[in-house]
Amino acid sequence: MDALVILIPLMPFLAAVMIGTGHLFGVIKGETSETFTSLTASWAISMSCLLALALLGADFLQRNNGTFDVGLWLSSDTFECALNFVTTGFNVKLAALFAVLLMIFMRFSINYMHREAGFHRFFFILSLFSSAMLLLVLSGSVLGTFVGWELAGLCSYLLIAYAYDRPVAVANATRVFVTNRIGDAGFILGVGLSYAWAGSVNWADLNAAAADLSKGEATAIGLCFTIAAMAKSAQLPFSPWLARAMEGPTPSSAAFYGAVMIHAGVFLIIMLAPLIGQTPLVMGLLIFSGSTTSLYSYFIGLTQADVKSSQVFATSGQLGLMFLECGLGFWELASWHLCAHAVVRCYLVLTAPSIMHNVKDVPIKPVSAMLANKHWLFVASIQRFWVEQITDWALVKPVRHLARDLSYFDDSIVDRLMGAPAPAMSVASSLAQLEGRTLGASLENGNNSFATGTGLIGAFAGWIAGLVHWFEDRLVLQGISKDALYFGREMGHLANKFEVLVLRPRYLVLLVFITLLVAF
Repeated sequence: MDALVILIPLMPFLAAVMIGTGHLFGVIKGETSETFTSLTASWAISMSCLLALALLGADFLQRNNGTFDVGLWLSSDTFECALNFVTTGFNVKLAALFAVLLMIFMRFSINYMHREAGFHRFFFILSLFSSAMLLLVLSGSVLGTFVGWELAGLCSYLLIAYAYDRPVAVANATRVFVTNRIGDAGFILGVGLSYAWAGSVNWADLNAAAADLSKGEATAIGLCFTIAAMAKSAQLPFSPWLARAMEGPTPSSAAFYGAVMIHAGVFLIIMLAPLIGQTPLVMGLLIFSGSTTSLYSYFIGLTQADVKSSQVFATSGQLGLMFLECGLGFWELASWHLCAHAVVRCYLVLTAPSIMHNVKDVPIKPVSAMLANKHWLFVASIQRFWVEQITDWALVKPVRHLARDLSYFDDSIVDRLMGAPAPAMSVASSLAQLEGRTLGASLENGNNSFATGTGLIGAFAGWIAGLVHWFEDRLVLQGISKDALYFGREMGHLANKFEVLVLRPRYLVLLVFITLLVAF
């Protein structure tokens, strides 16, 4: 029964390949092909669902070995990574739950996306996302999980920008994509440190080696993976991206940010429970991040005027409670909370389009008297506590200024020291053609006394000689003195500008940090 685990992520991946290839080459297009696309995607995820449930049943009957090794995936010097899967425990339970939910999303989307311009593109991305999430939760190695992690993030970007003709959707998709790359950097660093200090990138080996790691090593690995989990599950200070992600269609919002992908960060923390459990610093970070995110989401959720935004902040609040439970060591509670919340949020987000009709006669529940007169809190909640603006001011704006300064330094100093600047290069590139035409005309009119000759060979040799003479006379003999004066004058201006730049506060602070790093 362990071998079934290979087919669980493979089936939706094959469906994505079929739909994507057919749509790319124009075989699948328009409303006439909707039946083929929907049947391919729904049957693939249905088969994965049945296989996941069969694997779960075998696990309950204790028929599974625990892992299934397909073979060697990567090998470099002493590094080896096997392609293996987990076939027992929490991974299998979560894979079965996600497969059932993804099947529901797929079936719901068939009618919801009917006659949409991007119908085939939507099902291609949703099938690829289903494969990525099932690979993420079933992989037995950190690298396999990372592949699913990245594919799910890419699908998230593509579906947020589903209406790519809308500037707001594209801008929000890009913002979400860049924010999640911060967490991915922590994930990659965690993979490297795991191999360097624990000697393996398998989940089982990493957790088994946790007891042998020093306190600092375990803390560093735990911090890297925790940052990745916080970014993926929209914990502070990464929470604002979740509200921007609601630009996609409702089925994708339910699958990505309600029931499935948004829980990937909590799943990652639970997978590293033996390692994180012995690092007080990481546990404290989980408690702080989870509690602050829950409070933040609660207060902002009180002032949301649309149903999707309300669902978003309710989701991030529940995720904050899961992080808090992990930080307090309630790993089993966090696991059950994850599964229960996925089911409930699946229903709530899918029914979001009809909820206004269903609650039209239900009065709004007033807030407590303690909060009713807090006008400053209302303003802060409307502005979402300015978290995104503070992040822009503290991180995005300095990086943008630094990038502009580096670009200026590259164009104005490096290019001129290494060679001619771009405008001069463009002039020089067209010079030969211009002068060739001029000299050719001169030769035809007989006005060039320098270049003379008879016959075809003589005319060609004379034309070449005239071109070389012109080059030496105009660009070498006459150009040296002018260029030298111009270059010296420009270097003086650049030196003054460089002195002004290095005296700016951000560069002085950078210089101090570099000095401290060198000193230590």
